[in-house]
Amino acid sequence: MGSMKFLKYGFYAILALAALIGVLFALGMKVEMDGTGSRPIITFHKADKHLEQLEKLAKEEQAAAPAPAEPEVAAAAEAPAAEAVPEAAPAPPRAPWPSFYGPNRDGRYTDTPILTAWPGKGLREEWRRPVGGGYASMVVAEGLVFTIEQRRAEEVAAAYDFATGRQRWSSAWAGDFREAMGGPGPRATPTYDEGRVYVLGAEGELRCLDARSGKLQWRKNILEENGAANLQWAMSASPLVVDGKVVVLPGGGGGRSVVAYDKLTGARAWSVLDDKAGYAAPIVATLAGMRQIVALTADRAVGLAIEDGKLLWETPWKTSYDVNSAMPVITGPAQLVLTSGYGTGAKLVDIVREGDTLTARDGWSSQSMKAKFNNVVLHEGVIYGLDEGILAAMDVATGKRLWKGGRYGYGQLLLAQGHLVVSTEQGDVVLVKANPSKHEEIARFGALDGKTWNVPALAEGRLLVRNTTEMACYRIAP
Repeated sequence: MGSMKFLKYGFYAILALAALIGVLFALGMKVEMDGTGSRPIITFHKADKHLEQLEKLAKEEQAAAPAPAEPEVAAAAEAPAAEAVPEAAPAPPRAPWPSFYGPNRDGRYTDTPILTAWPGKGLREEWRRPVGGGYASMVVAEGLVFTIEQRRAEEVAAAYDFATGRQRWSSAWAGDFREAMGGPGPRATPTYDEGRVYVLGAEGELRCLDARSGKLQWRKNILEENGAANLQWAMSASPLVVDGKVVVLPGGGGGRSVVAYDKLTGARAWSVLDDKAGYAAPIVATLAGMRQIVALTADRAVGLAIEDGKLLWETPWKTSYDVNSAMPVITGPAQLVLTSGYGTGAKLVDIVREGDTLTARDGWSSQSMKAKFNNVVLHEGVIYGLDEGILAAMDVATGKRLWKGGRYGYGQLLLAQGHLVVSTEQGDVVLVKANPSKHEEIARFGALDGKTWNVPALAEGRLLVRNTTEMACYRIAP
């Protein structure tokens, strides 16, 4: 009899729990996985309502946006001047944060001083707006903020006014990448260069757009063109523009793993290697006196000649699930540090030059820094980063951990004025002193709601943060 009552009440309890869960989902409960892939992050977000609001707002803003300025054409003079005075060349458009992880892709902000004593309620918010899904960061140039988003079954490159957050233009194409852990949306951050924006979608769509209008200049699908299969977590490496080329990592076989296109026309300039692609963005560095591209594939780190892609050096670098996501850190004139998660850790690599030949030689290896999909920064001989979600400091000379503390989850960080600006996985923004002796948190406030994996951006005294639903701008300058 007792067992019957237990079953009866247990049945009612299950019904009640199911009803409660149904109510919560009706209210917009959203369950996402954190960076471990095992712990849930719960927020309340009605996707359809959010998209309707976003689409309505974007339509109104774009309709009200001023037309792109046309180049001024000087009127013909009726008579030649007595003495022709050459005009000064026009200043190039200002691009304070033109690329992923900053102007040099090293996470450093050096433009203007920042506040190192924040108000109790946090930094002053200048604007906030809804955005589409995905994990791209933002770049800033010509007074605009550029990013790429998922809006329903389309990938959308969008430009927003830096001062107000209002949408100025958008450019969309069919694309709807989804996977269970991260969800839908593009991953790779756009790159700005000389009046053009280069955007890469999750499924390999590479587009060159006019920065002022969003007009398409040329397009390629780098996966289709290079016979490559998409990665488990999609194309994520931000395009690199260098010396008139756009360098991308499709990971195709037959010498089509790393590909460079002419930045103006989209014509193929060169392609090399047979490696499966990694996730980290390529960088430009001068190592052992030779300027080069440094890139990660799924199996190794390589140095490539900019002009033709020639392999200059290589070193093995293999991580579980082929997740090489953190960019290399240049730590000396002929030295770099690699780091990855899943227990891989970090290692020091020296680049040795003999004539025109470069060779990579491994130095120390360490478990002191395991950056999963979070980049790290270098400050005064110390690397700071999120070691599987916990902030840590590692000595570059020895690979030894100096300290570990501050559970910020799988967020992101930048370096500014001797401080770390950390966006946590839960949407807080935290200021931490880059102190090699101890973890020293200075300030914290809630900036966004929900899982936040997107890398923040810093430009002209403003901090930009975004996640899969919203983007906000805060004043970080005094």
